[in-house]
Amino acid sequence: VQLQASGGGLVQAGGSLRLSCAPSGRISGIRVMAWYRQAPGKQREWVASITGGHYKRYADSVEGRFTIFGDNVKKTIDLQMDNLSPEDTAVYYCKFNSAWGDTWGQGTQVTVSS
Repeated sequence: VQLQASGGGLVQAGGSLRLSCAPSGRISGIRVMAWYRQAPGKQREWVASITGGHYKRYADSVEGRFTIFGDNVKKTIDLQMDNLSPEDTAVYYCKFNSAWGDTWGQGTQVTVSS
């Protein structure tokens, strides 16, 4: 099973984007669904996660601007990103954690112009 991330693009500072992530097939036993990002020259960092379908956590840098949504039936997650800044420019990855380990998506590019 692979994860397919979509929704990235180019947006001006202050704008919004919504990312989506869905599995290519059946996936079960998901414990945590999360978004990460990696900016040029930097390490990949955790952005937001949803555990047990409802417990949400955010990195301090996106708290109040980003919202994570999870669908336990479809096994999908979205990331609503508002008030974007150039510092949010990165490749965004989704990741599902289950009893069988981690599954990563291929990444989707988000570019925020000033």
